[in-house]
Amino acid sequence: MFKQLGLIGCGLMGGSFALALKRAGLVRHVVGYSKSPSTVIQAQKMGVVDQAADSALLAVSGSDLVLIAVPVAATEPTFRAIRHLVQPGTVFMDVGSTKADVVTAARRVLKERLKHFVPAHPIAGKESSGIGAADANLYRGCQVILTPLPENEPHQIERATTAWVGVGAQVRQMSAEAHDAAFAAVSHLPHLIAFAAFSAIARQPAGDRLLELAGPGFRDFTRIAASEPSVWRDILIANREQVLAQAELFKTQLRLIESAMRDGRPEAVEALIRDASSGRAGWQMNAPRGAGSGNSGSGTP
Repeated sequence: MFKQLGLIGCGLMGGSFALALKRAGLVRHVVGYSKSPSTVIQAQKMGVVDQAADSALLAVSGSDLVLIAVPVAATEPTFRAIRHLVQPGTVFMDVGSTKADVVTAARRVLKERLKHFVPAHPIAGKESSGIGAADANLYRGCQVILTPLPENEPHQIERATTAWVGVGAQVRQMSAEAHDAAFAAVSHLPHLIAFAAFSAIARQPAGDRLLELAGPGFRDFTRIAASEPSVWRDILIANREQVLAQAELFKTQLRLIESAMRDGRPEAVEALIRDASSGRAGWQMNAPRGAGSGNSGSGTP
């Protein structure tokens, strides 16, 4: 049981965490802060937060658990805003999709309070964002990656783990660097490809007519292209070295298929497709390491 959750950022991720903690009986009181006062008012009406704070600092005051659910680029300013009220016994986490830059910012700002910070990344989301989309079931069955710091004491990592397990998540640990390399491959690059693929069609002179003909396959493939632009701007810039490295690997595979098509080699085209098809058929989301067939270990350290 946590005495008080200080929620900084009352959107989909933060709001869902608060609702899930409440439903699990793991928190007595939730204090929330958002840059938009109307968002906090809505969060109160929904029962996400019990009390509104006028600043991020005041959301931390008296909280033994703090969740920073803001865009990655806003993480360092948030650290600066709250560091003076991070007390002994407090554990706080973020939900950022990149970790190495967050850890660097934490080391730069938090100093002796760094030991209280356990970086986290829940692998969850929806097409819709904002507090109105908050859902107590969002984290049930999803993976949450913790990237603990050498400065963290074991009980701090344990408390962070307890919070996420309590809302139904499966918790894994890895280094910040391994996290960023892995998610460049399985999350950041797919978003980049979806953005580029949709734009390549939509920007053609006949783009509107082409989109009228698109079916379920196109809808499913491009779903993530509707993601929040400012969030993905920050992610792609923050993790650009890893994403660009994965983009080169993608282009290598694309060129292999293009070459076989250009040379009129149907057997080679089929073999390349078959390799991908069999690997995808044997892959299961959130499966234990080594489960299934195909190259299930290639993207997970």
